[in-house]
Amino acid sequence: MAPPLSPRPLSSILLISLIPIASWFVVRPLLDPVPPLPALWASVGFSIFAFVAALYLVPALGPTFVKANLKGKDLLKVYSDPIPESQGLVCASIYILLLILFIPFPFSTSIASLSGGGSKIEGLLGAASLHHELSVYLSSLLSLLMATVLGFLDDVFDIRWRHKLPIPLIASIPLLMVYYAEGGNTHVVVPIPLRPFLGLLVNLGPLYYLYMSLLSTFTTNSINILAGINGSEVSQALIIAISVIINDLLYMPWPFDFRIPMHLLGNQIEVEIGGTWQAGMAYGSSELVDRHLFSLYFMLPLVGVCLGFMYHNWYPARAFPGDTLCYVTGMAFSVVGIQAHFSKTLLLFFIPQIFNFLLSCPQLFGIVPCPRHRVPRFVSDTNLLHPSKAVFDKRPPTRLASLTLRIFATLGLTELTVNPTNGVVLEATNLTILNFLLLRLGPMNEKKLVQVLMCTQIAGSVLAFTIRYGLAGLVYDGDRR
Repeated sequence: MAPPLSPRPLSSILLISLIPIASWFVVRPLLDPVPPLPALWASVGFSIFAFVAALYLVPALGPTFVKANLKGKDLLKVYSDPIPESQGLVCASIYILLLILFIPFPFSTSIASLSGGGSKIEGLLGAASLHHELSVYLSSLLSLLMATVLGFLDDVFDIRWRHKLPIPLIASIPLLMVYYAEGGNTHVVVPIPLRPFLGLLVNLGPLYYLYMSLLSTFTTNSINILAGINGSEVSQALIIAISVIINDLLYMPWPFDFRIPMHLLGNQIEVEIGGTWQAGMAYGSSELVDRHLFSLYFMLPLVGVCLGFMYHNWYPARAFPGDTLCYVTGMAFSVVGIQAHFSKTLLLFFIPQIFNFLLSCPQLFGIVPCPRHRVPRFVSDTNLLHPSKAVFDKRPPTRLASLTLRIFATLGLTELTVNPTNGVVLEATNLTILNFLLLRLGPMNEKKLVQVLMCTQIAGSVLAFTIRYGLAGLVYDGDRR
């Protein structure tokens, strides 16, 4: 067996081939004839650069992190070699730097003049002024920067869960302040059954800002909670980002058209996509196209960074993401959900995280004992993972804890060990989706568990699309813009 920390091989041919391709995508908007949606071409190029940078910089900078004592031991391995921690800082730095370098393409009139185009810039300028959209973009970058700093501080000081939960609220402040200063919309569409009582729209006012701040807290911490095995954090972020990109592409103006038979999703209509540069499912709305372009500008480089880092974080991991990657990816999802106004659709892509959060609530809020690490239990003799357990060794469970655990056990969400004489709960499997999967599917090795987790995430995205475009018509009418 090769040494566990031997760097994974990197192909020089891959580097030589991808750099020219990425450069061509970046330069293409500057050449005549100007392609449709030129900034999107540049974004694809920067995404390839993000992939290459993460792929090569993570192993190059890993030893520096180890020397700075930013290292950890893999709890689910037989070896104890130090592994570089907080590599999410490298990924976040690449991601934010490329987003900054991208700014001139959607926002600068000089880029359009260099390409010889006299018409308006395609991208974020279809429905709003340049400075308004630029301020929104910069506030999003500022929130990402704050999330990076706070995530790295969490890695360094190892903040406990009860204290780290509200940390993303701080990172969301720039986003919310600019949203308020720019007169952001706080109206929500009322579901059809409630319209006789509330009308078509309801202005939530300050409650909408509370909702947005809680959204950033959830997207950040929900990825962080569902962690503990190699590749779990970055695979979640990757699949969610790809799901968001697929959703965004449905609203792009394609030069060809096709129809989606929605009866496959339980609806008796067909949705027409594209056709002579009409705005796909945006139904001709340039504002919707602009919103989803904004989302693509943030999601495409995120996919590139996650793919590059996943190569080194895959089982057996050569690098750990730390909390920094969870904070940055979670904040990126909040940014596009809030600024592009599809937060409800975004939450649908977090179905596995929502399940994991609800399952974890008794431990997160102190009803059931919560150990420092709730990762599955590793048996070195078999190289298999088993559900780990919370032990009531200091004092017996309270009445509320016993009731909660017995309900969860009845639903098959946990397994209890009880005292045969008095029926008091002695142990319970930790309340996480990883332990739940091991409980229901049986012991498995770490690589297989992360593959099952990824399949669960993909299934959640399929269910999300089914709900959004198949079942949402039951409670919302029209094109649901």
